[in-house]
Amino acid sequence: MRVVLTESEIASLRSAADALRCLAMDGVQKANSGHPGMPMGAADYAWTLWSRYLRCNPADPCWPARDRFVLSAGHGSMLLYSLLHLFDFGLSMEDLQSFRQPGSLTPGHPEFGLSPGVETTTGPLGQGLGNAVGMALAQKMLAARFNRPGYPLFNYRVWTIVSDGDMMEGVGSEVASLAGHLKLDSLVVLYDNNRITIEGNTDLAFSEDVVARFAAYGWETLDIDGHDYGEIDGVLEHACAERDRPLLISCRTHIAQGAPDAHDTAEAHGAPLGEDEVRATKAALGCPVDQDFWVPDEVREACAARIAEQQEAYGKWQALTEAYQVEHPDLWQQWETMCAAELPADLEQRLLAAIAPGSDATRKFSGAVLQAAAEVVPWLVGGSADLAPSNNTMLKKFDSIGTGNFSGRNLHFGVREHAMGAIMNGLVESGWRAYGGTFEVFADYMRPSLRLAALSHLPAIYVFTHDSIFLGEDGPTHQPIEHHWALRTIPNLNVMRPADGPETALAWTVALERRDGPTALLLTRQKVVEIDRARYAPAQGLRQGGYILAAVEDPELVIVATGSEVGLALGVADELTAQGRRVQVVSMPSTDLFDQQPEEYRRSVLRPDCPRRMSIEAGITHGWERYVGENGLLIGIDHFGASAPYEALAESFGFTVPQILERIKCWAEELA
Repeated sequence: MRVVLTESEIASLRSAADALRCLAMDGVQKANSGHPGMPMGAADYAWTLWSRYLRCNPADPCWPARDRFVLSAGHGSMLLYSLLHLFDFGLSMEDLQSFRQPGSLTPGHPEFGLSPGVETTTGPLGQGLGNAVGMALAQKMLAARFNRPGYPLFNYRVWTIVSDGDMMEGVGSEVASLAGHLKLDSLVVLYDNNRITIEGNTDLAFSEDVVARFAAYGWETLDIDGHDYGEIDGVLEHACAERDRPLLISCRTHIAQGAPDAHDTAEAHGAPLGEDEVRATKAALGCPVDQDFWVPDEVREACAARIAEQQEAYGKWQALTEAYQVEHPDLWQQWETMCAAELPADLEQRLLAAIAPGSDATRKFSGAVLQAAAEVVPWLVGGSADLAPSNNTMLKKFDSIGTGNFSGRNLHFGVREHAMGAIMNGLVESGWRAYGGTFEVFADYMRPSLRLAALSHLPAIYVFTHDSIFLGEDGPTHQPIEHHWALRTIPNLNVMRPADGPETALAWTVALERRDGPTALLLTRQKVVEIDRARYAPAQGLRQGGYILAAVEDPELVIVATGSEVGLALGVADELTAQGRRVQVVSMPSTDLFDQQPEEYRRSVLRPDCPRRMSIEAGITHGWERYVGENGLLIGIDHFGASAPYEALAESFGFTVPQILERIKCWAEELA
């Protein structure tokens, strides 16, 4: 699969790759921080890819038909930044010189939305590979939805560079397994096989045959010398041919390629080479020793020529879309609506109408709402980590996505929460609105990708069911005691725990309307109390995060509750009201939304002037003091649960009306 290149071609490729090496060295050295070794080792095949095969248009970085390039080995960010600079994506030389500095467009690891051309936030190893799998899946789904004979609108490829670390992390194995199963043939993984990690040679902890592992996953695999331009060009040409499965190219490279002393050393992975070694490396490469951030004119000319070539492909695609609009106007309208993420004006009413009256589990209310949402949001897709019957996440009117069928909307992630979270991010970055379901306790498995969604402002939706000890007999291994607050601590993640059917419908409405970050829905396994909305406040108060559900004049006690415990709070309030007490009940489905409200509103709901305030939530009590004060009564569970029917657990752990009334009595006596 080797291509015969002329001496002139090889010299041109090597000159450009050496310029990338020098930019990486200089950027890290000037910052006195970073990872020079990987960019230097990967420069040969990265440059060949970008200068000869990658389809993009710097003038339109979000061109829908562009190839996606994901640097999963995000620690090598100077490689990506240098390429974005050379190919005129808007990063200036000053940006390269400001690597890792305050306010820079070139942070230590690439961040989605900060710099044009950065397709996803990478750094936590394995996550970028997972995002790339999501992007490749998105491509297949877009092609199935919109491509028509003679109109191949979405035939792009997804390229990603991964490191040894990506191959070691469990999420990498999960996503690779699913990608092989689905035969995602638009995915090309360039494995920078330099056999070095921070602690030393990979032999310390990693001796498996990665190529054989990926072959077992169902991938096509190739093994090349990552510094041999003939081999590089040959495999990249092959990668662009028609294939029937994803492709792994193991590129055997040397970390800090070209450095006389740092070559193949662990120190080159994550530390500047030092002024002397930088100068020695430049001399060895034949680059000006006394010039930092130097790029030869012929490299800039090669980049300009490649950009001009891309304009032809871009123009052809634009002409294709113009004809497509005439031939398939309905499909084009769907595409434009999807791009704009337009929602029907009556979305809230439609989702509320999906709720049947009566008592039920909020996971079941969610399932009903999801069916209605799928009808009016055609780009809403998702699934579960093998828990769809429990999470109620299956879209009943639509097919499942599987090998050879990408026109459905139900995804089956298998028992792979890590993969689900990372793939969802790639889908959302590609324009789909993705949701994923699992038990709330397993949110820990997907926390890294969930955190990256929040950091990247991706509006993914997480359906976390079985949200408390009241899931019952499965016991403490499955009962999420600390998870409500563990999730609430993640910045820009909106966590909502609805109390009944209408709140569940409103929660889905808010989640679908959101565009600047992810949402987690915490839903019950057990039935919740039906709240009489004719007697109490409407569920639209959820939009403020917390609202007065049962109001009284001059309250003696304010009870703040979430989810299934709101019904319990109303029961307590009824008993106290019968005793002549003035009790205000607050439903607090989202502390995140509530904290964003004006102070005047928050004070009107929480009533800091009230002598007694308390919270009820079937989870740890830590955090609720922010809302009920240091002297407030915190009803919760600060220890692990037990295996028993949920009614027995309520009795055992003090979540019944009589038990809470007794707690309030004792608390009042203590405060007297």
